[in-house]
Amino acid sequence: MWALIQPWLLRNALGLLGWLAAAGAVAAVLLGARQAGRNAERVERMKKTIEVQHDQLQAAARRPRDRDELARRLRDGTF
Repeated sequence: MWALIQPWLLRNALGLLGWLAAAGAVAAVLLGARQAGRNAERVERMKKTIEVQHDQLQAAARRPRDRDELARRLRDGTF
């Protein structure tokens, strides 16, 4: 079997290597694009998380200090 394939392989080795290199390059580009999409989604999720944390910190900074202030703010509608 090897004796039948060897002459063809020797004649077409360079072309075969070229096709393999092209297929590898395409696969690398596709996998890179997939990873870039994952990274973009991760960045968006992190941005949303940071925004929520910031909003929580701002709300905690504006909280009523005691019951009287809470009652006043509830009556005024500024809570």
